[in-house]
Amino acid sequence: MNRYIAESTNDLPKIAKAIIDTNKNEKIFAFFGKMGSGKTALIKEICKYKKVIDSVTSPTFSLVNEYFTENDDIIYHFDFYRIETKEEVFDFGYEDYIFSGALCLIEWPELIEDLLPENYIKIEIQEKENAIRYISCDKVVN
Repeated sequence: MNRYIAESTNDLPKIAKAIIDTNKNEKIFAFFGKMGSGKTALIKEICKYKKVIDSVTSPTFSLVNEYFTENDDIIYHFDFYRIETKEEVFDFGYEDYIFSGALCLIEWPELIEDLLPENYIKIEIQEKENAIRYISCDKVVN
């Protein structure tokens, strides 16, 4: 398990780089944390590091955003905060995205945890006093 401390948002670029560089061959990253813990902020920094050319925003209402990088790679960004049933997840083609081989960044994965692939990177963000974030990163193998 890798652990990082973000004392401010200025620390997020180096943490994003470390997470991606440490897990170069991984495609599924699940971000766990309370509302406002910094999941989207960290995802934005990961996308910046991966050289995304699109505007990165949380797909709260669309469930998934598709971003392109300078190299024409695709990154999928999911937000499952508003789903009510697992059928909704399958209805929009979740499996097609997850098994596409593209980088997938998932917010609120606890709502679909039993639908995650066997192997993924679990990122937990905990907010502490003075806006400090503790970020842990661990490979899950089921």
